Amino acid sequence: MNDAPLILVTNDDGIHAPGIRALIEEVLPFGRVLVVAPDKPQSAMGHAITIHSFLRLHSVDLLDGAEAWSCSGTPVDCVKLAIYKLLGGKRPDLLVSGINHGANISINVLYSGTMSAAVEGAMEGIPSVGFSLMDHSIEADFSQVRPVVRNVVGNVLKHGMQAGTCLNVNVPRNDGAPLKGIRVCRQARANWEDEFETRLDPGNKEYYWLRGEFRGHDQGEDTDVWAVDNRFVSIVPTQFDMTAHHAIAELNTWSHAVG
Repeated sequence: MNDAPLILVTNDDGIHAPGIRALIEEVLPFGRVLVVAPDKPQSAMGHAITIHSFLRLHSVDLLDGAEAWSCSGTPVDCVKLAIYKLLGGKRPDLLVSGINHGANISINVLYSGTMSAAVEGAMEGIPSVGFSLMDHSIEADFSQVRPVVRNVVGNVLKHGMQAGTCLNVNVPRNDGAPLKGIRVCRQARANWEDEFETRLDPGNKEYYWLRGEFRGHDQGEDTDVWAVDNRFVSIVPTQFDMTAHHAIAELNTWSHAVG
């Protein structure tokens, strides 16, 4: 068993979320499992790290066969502490994040704590995958996600992944209809139209609550949005290099004199 792959599991919904329990159950047959996840929900934290406060780790009795720790920080903090504290600098063979309660399609990948943990894994040279179910309910049905996890994890452990990339996997909400399959996609062009709702606290002072509507601007049938809208699982290879390579040539035509 010591030769079995070491799998690091994390999430952004918190260590007691049903989604991470489902994920742990599905990866346990593949190897040794170490769980390090936030002690409270950390959704939409993006790639935040804790540098102006202390961090704590607490051992948690979560599932038989899995060593589990709760972390007082963000999902990326969890990955860093797992590697540099609990593993002494050793890299796991695989990092899986999720199963997120809610979608991480399109632009949502930038805000997602789930995917930021996977991106951090890729930055550390670890094959990494973020899994999301498009259902925010605490009672979400993960039955259709489980075979997807087994398929993707099995393939990653067998084939490996290109350096500097991770996978963003989104599964449609279980509405009773079967999934049509898995599609490798590109990230759709979309954005959030934000709105701040003004409310009053018990002291009659104003505060603001962010709301918004997701707007798609991409009609392509090769996108993650199209895939999940049509009952396909979407897999988007994602990278942390945010360079707009296509813009370099044009920028080089500018005058760059500084004197």
